[in-house]
Amino acid sequence: MAQCVQSVQEFIQDSFVPLVAALCSEEAERLTRRNNLSFAELVRPFCRLTSEVHMRDPNNQLHIIKNLKIAVNNIITHPPQPGAIRKLLHDVVSVSQPAEGLVANVITAGDYDLNISATTPWFESYRECFLQSMPASDHEFLNHYVACMLVVSSSEPDPVEQFLKLSQEQHRIQHSSEYSYPKWFIPNTLKYYVLLHDVSTGEEQRADSIYEEMKQRYGTQGCYLLKINSRVSNRGADEQIPDPWSQYLQKNTIQNQDSYEDYTVSNKNTDHLISDGIDSEMKDGLSNNFKTHPLQLDHPSGSLDSADYMKASTSLQDSKKSNSGTPHGACLTLTDHDRIRQFIQEFTFRGLLPHIEKTIRQLNDQLISRKGLSRSLFSATKKWFSGSKVPEKSINELKNTSGLLYPPEAPELQIRKMADLCFLVQHYELAYSCYHTAKKDFLNDQAMLYAAGALEMAAVSAFLQPGAPRPYPAHYMETAIQTYRDICKNMVLAERCVLLSAEILKSQSKYSEAAALLIRLTSEDSDLRSALLLEQAAHCFINMKSPMVRKFAFHMILAGHRFSKAGQKKHALRCYCQAMQVYKGKGWSLAEDHINFTIGRQSFTLRQLDNAVSAFRHILINDSKQPPAQQGAFLREYLYVYKNATQLSPDGPLPQLPLPYINSSATRVFFGHDRRPAEGEKQAATHVSLDQEYDSESSQQWKELEEQVVSVINKGTTPSNFQPTQFCLNRYSDNSKFPLAVIEEPITVEVSFRNPLKVPLLLTDLSLLWKFQPKDFSAKHDGETKEQGTCDEDMVGTEAIAEFLINSEETKVARLKLFPHQTGELHILGVVYNLGSVQGAVSLDGIDPSIGLQTGKFVSNGLSVRGRQDLEIQGPRLNNTKEEKTSIKYGPDRRLDPIITEEMPLLEVFFINFPTGLLCGEIRKAYVEFVNVSKCPLTALKVVSKHPEFFTFGGNTAALTPLSPSASENCSAYKTVVTDPTSVRTALLSSASSADFGLGTGGSPEVIQVPLPDAVLLPGASVQLPMWLRGPDEEGVHEINFLFYYESIKKHSKMCHRVLRHTAVICTSRSLHIRATVCRSNALGDEEGRGDNMLLFVDVENINTSETGVKEFHIVQVSSNSKHWKLQKSVNISGDKDTKLASRERAKLCFKAVRCKNSEENYTFADIVFGNEQIISSASPCADFFFQSLSSEFKRTHVQSHTHASQRAVKQSFDETLRLIQKCSEVDLNIVVLWKAYVVEDSKQLILEGQHHVTLNTVGKEAFSFPQKQELPETVLLKFFRPENTPVPARPTPEQLSNLIKTSLHYPESFNHSFHQKSLCLVPVTLLLSNCSQAVVDVMIDLRHKPTSSEALEIHGSFTWLGQTQYKLQLKGQEVYSLQLKACFVHTGVYNLGTPRVFAKLVDQVTLFETSQQNSMPALIIINNI
Repeated sequence: MAQCVQSVQEFIQDSFVPLVAALCSEEAERLTRRNNLSFAELVRPFCRLTSEVHMRDPNNQLHIIKNLKIAVNNIITHPPQPGAIRKLLHDVVSVSQPAEGLVANVITAGDYDLNISATTPWFESYRECFLQSMPASDHEFLNHYVACMLVVSSSEPDPVEQFLKLSQEQHRIQHSSEYSYPKWFIPNTLKYYVLLHDVSTGEEQRADSIYEEMKQRYGTQGCYLLKINSRVSNRGADEQIPDPWSQYLQKNTIQNQDSYEDYTVSNKNTDHLISDGIDSEMKDGLSNNFKTHPLQLDHPSGSLDSADYMKASTSLQDSKKSNSGTPHGACLTLTDHDRIRQFIQEFTFRGLLPHIEKTIRQLNDQLISRKGLSRSLFSATKKWFSGSKVPEKSINELKNTSGLLYPPEAPELQIRKMADLCFLVQHYELAYSCYHTAKKDFLNDQAMLYAAGALEMAAVSAFLQPGAPRPYPAHYMETAIQTYRDICKNMVLAERCVLLSAEILKSQSKYSEAAALLIRLTSEDSDLRSALLLEQAAHCFINMKSPMVRKFAFHMILAGHRFSKAGQKKHALRCYCQAMQVYKGKGWSLAEDHINFTIGRQSFTLRQLDNAVSAFRHILINDSKQPPAQQGAFLREYLYVYKNATQLSPDGPLPQLPLPYINSSATRVFFGHDRRPAEGEKQAATHVSLDQEYDSESSQQWKELEEQVVSVINKGTTPSNFQPTQFCLNRYSDNSKFPLAVIEEPITVEVSFRNPLKVPLLLTDLSLLWKFQPKDFSAKHDGETKEQGTCDEDMVGTEAIAEFLINSEETKVARLKLFPHQTGELHILGVVYNLGSVQGAVSLDGIDPSIGLQTGKFVSNGLSVRGRQDLEIQGPRLNNTKEEKTSIKYGPDRRLDPIITEEMPLLEVFFINFPTGLLCGEIRKAYVEFVNVSKCPLTALKVVSKHPEFFTFGGNTAALTPLSPSASENCSAYKTVVTDPTSVRTALLSSASSADFGLGTGGSPEVIQVPLPDAVLLPGASVQLPMWLRGPDEEGVHEINFLFYYESIKKHSKMCHRVLRHTAVICTSRSLHIRATVCRSNALGDEEGRGDNMLLFVDVENINTSETGVKEFHIVQVSSNSKHWKLQKSVNISGDKDTKLASRERAKLCFKAVRCKNSEENYTFADIVFGNEQIISSASPCADFFFQSLSSEFKRTHVQSHTHASQRAVKQSFDETLRLIQKCSEVDLNIVVLWKAYVVEDSKQLILEGQHHVTLNTVGKEAFSFPQKQELPETVLLKFFRPENTPVPARPTPEQLSNLIKTSLHYPESFNHSFHQKSLCLVPVTLLLSNCSQAVVDVMIDLRHKPTSSEALEIHGSFTWLGQTQYKLQLKGQEVYSLQLKACFVHTGVYNLGTPRVFAKLVDQVTLFETSQQNSMPALIIINNI
């Protein structure tokens, strides 16, 4: 049980006090009414004695009474009705509420920290009122009147006569059969005569003389002169007199009927009742018409519904207010207070206690004489209880004789009467003895009601005995309660037993037994009693040594339920709230839902709308495990409560709604217009849209492309304030800076909603909530901040979604748009919408209600509330500095705070006839359309891509040369010229500069200027430009990113440029594979007499698979382009004009290449045509793709060489001569193979065309059209060692040195000689030596070399060189030297003249290296005999 203000002894003593009746004359009542008090109310604050009182027991022993209290009440002649008592108790409880701002008691039990009210004043008020309002009964005498005060005013004409009338009235009430109520203790009731004198108006002498007469008539012990009203009430409150009455009057006890007049009794009945002596008619000057109790109900049934309770409680509170506002004791001074206190003491000392003492003696004597027992009851009781105890019969065996009545003179009742008197004057030992005796007698007679009463009081007496000689007999109380409840069916007496016993058990810390006792008395007949007892049981559980928290909570819920049934809404709400502390957050979701739902309902009934909304909110936002029907009900209740709450303050701020959930971090913001769909052959640039998934790798690529183009625009540096363009902001993007949006372009915010419920939610009129501060970025002053409102549509237009349905447990995104019409700073705060539910949303027969619900088709149930939800996004956690790493700090996320900038141009790009599939190397012509859809012109249009070799807009020469008619007939992408048949297989020359094709200008090859006419695109204008595409060399799917960059003609402070993205997806399939080698020709002289020429071998293989429908490839032209070399002619043996390749076929081509005149600037293009049309390889698009492949090849080799940077640093110290040696074996020759492919598609034949590039760098080294994939080396064990930094001495490789000198033997192929005439045959042979390098070379020729292998001797035979066997020469750069030799043969045969060994070294080198060219093929001569 909860803590009480009083101790248990004080509580029991105050519950059973001597009762004194008060009977006043009308004049006396009028005197007291001047203080707004009846006589009983006047003396009530002074009824507790401040000093100890002494009296003697029947054994003449002195007995001390401490802290005695008496009760003075007006006589009421009818017992109160049970219904009236119920109403009174209900009102007492409802008025008593926890004090505002009361500090709760915090109890820590295990994991729980509970705030619980330590005291329960409503329970104490109920208990006090319940005990005081108990009607007197015949089986006990505790609430029978012991004495009666007769009060008369001194101002009456004949006060003594009035006393006589009052005395007769009292006698009539007590002894006449007309009145069965109130009950009187003994026939000879003490009458105490009080003369009331009004000091302010009465004559003191008269009062004194009357009092003297009274003393002679009634004795000094039986009368008293009480002087009151010493002060005139209307003289002004010059001194503050304390008011001790208000606390008693507000307790609303049974004796205080003023408060209940208004609603407990009909005004028509006021003439039939006495209410403390006012508003009643007096007959013969006496209030003798005692017909009706003040608690009489209009409807005797006593049934009360909650509506009556509410009214009752309201009127009681009103009356309480009126009571508290009325001053009491206005005519009384402090001296009067002391006089009243003295009067009560005198009455008790001289009148009441002597009377009680005498009565106890008389009863004791009567009992002894009647039973013929020994002189004293004390000795008798010793004898009675010292012997062996007779076993008492169990309750169940006893007959139901609760209806047995004893006559008033019965000795058993006399014992009980004596016990009650002893109990009232705190003589508990004697009382216990008497109760024990009476109990035995009653049980023997099987008078169960009497026995239960004796058992109850015996137990209380045993507990209250000083020094506690015996333990508290709890079993007595158990028996008494069981008897009252089950046999006597008297729940009022059983309840009194429980209240007393529970308080005693609590004082002994027997909380478990107390709780069991309290719970046992809960029943259906009284919700209020059950609620209070359950609440006290809950307090017992929490106050145990080891608190039982869950039992506390469970019984609090039960108490709350019963309070609710009893109409005590506030107490019900309080109980549920206290229990909620235990269930909250422990995973008991259904219990939590029930509690929250009840709290919500009770709060709503009490008009605590905020609490109701909060409780219903909790039900909805927790992951509810309720069935859909229940969730739907919760949602409807919530909406109803919310609607009521918002109606109270319609002009207040929009409330925060709990549903649906918003995943703030998943919010995406998109700047710009939605992408246009493709129209026919026109395909719009893919750009960015909200439908695309975020890809960090792709995002990084776009950023790099933009940085690249900005760097080129700014002459190689990126500006410090550069901010990469982000069209779509999400949780992965960098949101640390304020994003930029353009005026008049929409801002789309994608909000992710989740419906946690199993019923659909309907959001209507859904739009964004924003704040805007206008700013003119070109001017200095700022505008004032504007919140969203109806008048601000001219600043920012807001688009609303009329209906947005989220099905059960669905996550759905809504895209909401804003249209800024002014520059400034925009802050998107959240969303605003009407939340409603869908009618009939509960599924029936297992059919999902969401099926068939389409936008615009569903019906709302009409209940919706308008509210908002804020979008609060937490930025990324900072983790850069040490301080940030050791603490938890988050950076800003500004994706919802865009800056609206000035007007900018807006470009749209469309691709026409853009292919999705190409052969590797295939050339296709498409068109690009650029449209300026804004109101300001754009310029500086550029496109940047990681794959510039994929496309071209044509070089500067594209516009100069018109396309030939034949080319346009065949829809060829190339510029072609019809060739002269004679020129087939010989080279047709042209030249071009790399600068014409955007190379060599120092810019990045990836950034390409778009050739706009006049370099400006005006508002609304569009331009179409041709674009040639070449299929990538690697087969597969290629994603090629284009970034279009453009600027406004006007420079802006915030936004310098804009970009547009496009991703082209191209699927390439295999076509041709080309490998080529170049080697030196043995012929030293060419047609022009120059000594440098080479042979080029080209191997073309058709690696196309037949699935693509390619029938065959035709090689139509092979072109070379180089600054130093050109193709001269084709040396193919085959006579076919066209080279055709079917699937998996291979062709070999051979060409002669010669060195062209030095031209450092221009490239020489040489075309060898196999067909009848020359493709001009130096024009677009052939040259474009060649130069782009050249730059990408250069980039690739540059990256590879970059990895050897450390070694290259050493090589920089090489001799220049070494570089010269290396140049000998280098060749700078590029081959373009142009082809046509014949494709059969849908029974139509198409001709595709394309080109492959091969870059030849080294003599004798094979080159490919597509780099070969390097095989990964086998896994090897890791070796850990320090790399040695000792540089390798720079030496040219033998291979490089062997290429220094090119040798060639000139001799007749056959030589006729007559060996008969001359045995030695001499043949002149010329050895040509050509220095391939630019350096001076020392050469040594050794003719002594003999073939060592016998095989060579057998085949070729032996011969001898005549003359000098060793020559030493020095050749200048590019010099050709002719050396005349003679060979001597002795007989016929075939001889190999390639035996001279040629050694070469640079002038400043020491080591000679043998040249190896002459050994590459044998120089055979045939010697014939004539």
